[in-house]
Amino acid sequence: MQFRPNYMLRLMLVGLIGLSISGLDSAFAQNSLSTKSERLTPLVRAVRNCQKSVVNLRGRKSVPDESAGPSSQKLKQVNGMGTGVVIDSRGYVLTNYHVVEGVKTIEVTTAEREKTTAKLLAHDPSTDLAILKIETDKPLPKIPLGSSSDLMLAEQVIAVGNAYGYEHTVTLGIISALKRTVQVNDNQIYRNLIQTDAAINPGNSGGPLLNIDGDMIGINVAVRIGAQGIAFAIPVNDAVNIAAELMSQIVPEEIFHGLSTRTVYTDNRPRLIVESVMPHSPADKIGLQTGDQIVSINDHEAWFELDFQTALLQSSLDDEIQLVVVHQNKRSMVTMKLEPSANSNSPSSVAWSPLGLKLEPVPESQMENRHPNYKRGLRVKSVRPNSPAEDEGIMEGDILVAMHGWKTESLENLAYILQRPDVVDQKDFMFYILRDKEPFWGQMRVATLPAR
Repeated sequence: MQFRPNYMLRLMLVGLIGLSISGLDSAFAQNSLSTKSERLTPLVRAVRNCQKSVVNLRGRKSVPDESAGPSSQKLKQVNGMGTGVVIDSRGYVLTNYHVVEGVKTIEVTTAEREKTTAKLLAHDPSTDLAILKIETDKPLPKIPLGSSSDLMLAEQVIAVGNAYGYEHTVTLGIISALKRTVQVNDNQIYRNLIQTDAAINPGNSGGPLLNIDGDMIGINVAVRIGAQGIAFAIPVNDAVNIAAELMSQIVPEEIFHGLSTRTVYTDNRPRLIVESVMPHSPADKIGLQTGDQIVSINDHEAWFELDFQTALLQSSLDDEIQLVVVHQNKRSMVTMKLEPSANSNSPSSVAWSPLGLKLEPVPESQMENRHPNYKRGLRVKSVRPNSPAEDEGIMEGDILVAMHGWKTESLENLAYILQRPDVVDQKDFMFYILRDKEPFWGQMRVATLPAR
């Protein structure tokens, strides 16, 4: 299928738009310097500490053609590029949403010059952050996470990214100010930003801002046009919290644990704390209580709420989660068995396991002027990775209007279709979607394996 994404140009954001400069081969060369060499400065060590956790992103997108006039609806295809950071070794990457918005094929280049692709799994336009999944057959090193709660004015910082297409460019600066509010355009405003004079250019967007220890303390996001040495980054504490919320959208909805966690900082060090426990839930059954600290999950250290959400990504019903918990200064290991969610059979989740779709009804008023044949439909809220829906290119925001010869005007319509024997028996069936006002069709079948 050929899709036509709708994209609004953001002039001040540093996800590069409209350039087609080829990246130079600037992967970091490891030499045989003695560990006592004075050339191995803290800056060099800091960059080496994170270089393999930074990836470069490229793709093409449609943007308004300003040369056609301010009222024109004409679009043009442009090249875009940006940067991302690995937040889970299975290939989950955090970047800015404006880097990948409207990009059909997200091309990825790692620090080792390996090329692959990524898929957009979740995003939050208000904070301009997104989660991608890289296609990789080997673990990728996670970016070391620092804290943005103890940043100091004039502290040295390092930016790494795909500046103007020059992959893995490293620049140096200081923290110029904290808690900046920056409005980029009519639709995007950032709050609580780090201001830096480190050289950040188009293509750096989504890349890390590092401290001298090589820990990420921010996500580079914007520059001031016409100024020199004025650039901005989202503080890592804010970015990690948003990333955890985005990850929770990817976790299978049918699993239930009853545990709510949050990250707190003690002496500027993160700790994963139990915020609440639902009565009679799996977490309650193993004795977890508000205020307990979770130290590790399935033998992996847990510092952030993000660690808890990523641990659940490939979980399914009846899986057991191993937790090391500190309760009243006593450490113990407990096993929490996941249970079916009370919402796993809710109408909105009826297509999650068989198709990989989470859907919501679209009011008739919002369907006006979209297509003369369809007065109602089901909007795609999320798409499960590696699902039949994702394989067919269905994206968040698409509207499912028909399936297997039946209109999908309500969740009840869809539930009826998915219960039909000819669908359950794994036979291919047709589906129709609207993307904006454009109709598309495809063929798929229900998943043969449990959702993971």
